[in-house]
Amino acid sequence: MSIYLDNASTTFPKPESVPKAIYNFLTNVGGNPGRSNHDNALQTNRILVESREAIAQFFNYKSIENVIFTSNITTSLNILINSSLSLGDHVITSSMEHNSVLRPLFNLKNQGLIELDIVYANKFGFISTEDLKNTIKSNTKMIVINHASNVIGSIQPIKEIGDICKNNNIFFVLDTAQSAGVLDIDFTRINLSALAFTGHKSLFGPQGIGGFIIDDNLNKSCNPYILGGTGSLSHSLTQPDFLPDKFESGTLNMPGIVGLMEGIKFIRSEGINTIYSKNNFLRNYFIEKIKNINGVILYDDKYNNNYTSCISFNIKDMDTAELSFTLDSDFGIKNRSGLHCAPLAHKTIGSFPSGTVRLSLSYFNTKEDMDYTINAINKISKFK
Repeated sequence: MSIYLDNASTTFPKPESVPKAIYNFLTNVGGNPGRSNHDNALQTNRILVESREAIAQFFNYKSIENVIFTSNITTSLNILINSSLSLGDHVITSSMEHNSVLRPLFNLKNQGLIELDIVYANKFGFISTEDLKNTIKSNTKMIVINHASNVIGSIQPIKEIGDICKNNNIFFVLDTAQSAGVLDIDFTRINLSALAFTGHKSLFGPQGIGGFIIDDNLNKSCNPYILGGTGSLSHSLTQPDFLPDKFESGTLNMPGIVGLMEGIKFIRSEGINTIYSKNNFLRNYFIEKIKNINGVILYDDKYNNNYTSCISFNIKDMDTAELSFTLDSDFGIKNRSGLHCAPLAHKTIGSFPSGTVRLSLSYFNTKEDMDYTINAINKISKFK
């Protein structure tokens, strides 16, 4: 038996429509948008416009040209951070961030270019908006926060953070790697300056596609980050300064974009609230069962339901890597162990340096999957 519970890394399986759409594009269309005038290229360009429209609508942003495609959310966050910050700027982030945020910021800090403050969450992974307010300085330019933790799934109060940013004239950049496709995200309502997304997780797209939406105010503070051919202004030796070309050099991953659009169509057809409700039911059912297993250590707040379906745990006196290997080799349960590219999060919840075993659920998991996994953990705890 094989059960896939590593969806925080990448969702599997995908909706059937996703690989079908990619195959159809590769076999029947295959053009390069903005580079030629033949039918294949023009059809590809129409698909690209439709994809921008789908993403803008999905996150409630008004202008499709502000939707930028990249290869993944790490690239998106690097562009947003490195292209917008200047000498002397102050940035605030949290202890629950992925290295996709932490490493670019610490790199700038270590070069002496920016000031950086980390707002530490409590042991259950939640940051305090009061702590965040108290960290703001006169030169604070940006707050970068992940919507939901990739370690324990804690969901941050992003509407309140957005209001704080708006009231203090601070750019608000949101990492939605673990929330897009699971939680309803309204760019306009939560006062975002930029939203970074990735296709291969809960948006059900393929790997190698991501992007960001950037508002006009933050865009004015950004310089082009990757320079090259855009299919526009080819006579000029300088990068175009208009969107999306300003940030989209080189040939786009059109098969990935097509697959991402199909993933979004699937989410819309099922309903994002339906997806969240099922995931939340499975998570709560699973936690209620395993929390009573002898030796199981859970890293969440049993009195708070404000989590995605990302669960971290350990078994007392058992090596994390051994537990992960046993789940996979003996029971066919696909999982992830270690620090999950988020070292400060593990220091926050008390699982550093060994990390945790992470089980992350998908809309395609079932109650039977949970029962099988619960039984496996129970067996391992008895014979460790």
